[in-house]
Amino acid sequence: LGARILHNLQDQLNGVEGIKSVRGRGLMIGVELEHDCATLMQKGIDAGILLNVTAGKVVRLLPPYILSDSEADLISDKVAMLINEFLDNATNAA
Repeated sequence: LGARILHNLQDQLNGVEGIKSVRGRGLMIGVELEHDCATLMQKGIDAGILLNVTAGKVVRLLPPYILSDSEADLISDKVAMLINEFLDNATNAA
C-alpha cells in the first residue's frame, strides 16, 4: 500500500514546479516542497485527510495499515490535488 500511494503521488507530482522530492518507506510518505506549507494541514483536514507538516516544508503521510487499495488511491489523489492547489496559489500570490 505504501508503494501504491508513493507511486501515485510520484506520477501526479513529477515535474511539478515547487516539489523538491517525493519519498517514502512503507506507509511513511513525505513530499518536500520549496515553500513553507503549514497551511496545508488545515486544507487537508477540510478535505478529510489528516496531514502532518514537518520542518515547515515536508508534507508527511502516516496512513493506517488497514487501508484498501481504493482508499490508498483516494488518499494519493486528494493529497496531490491539495499540493497542486497550494503551489498554484503560492505561484499566483508571488
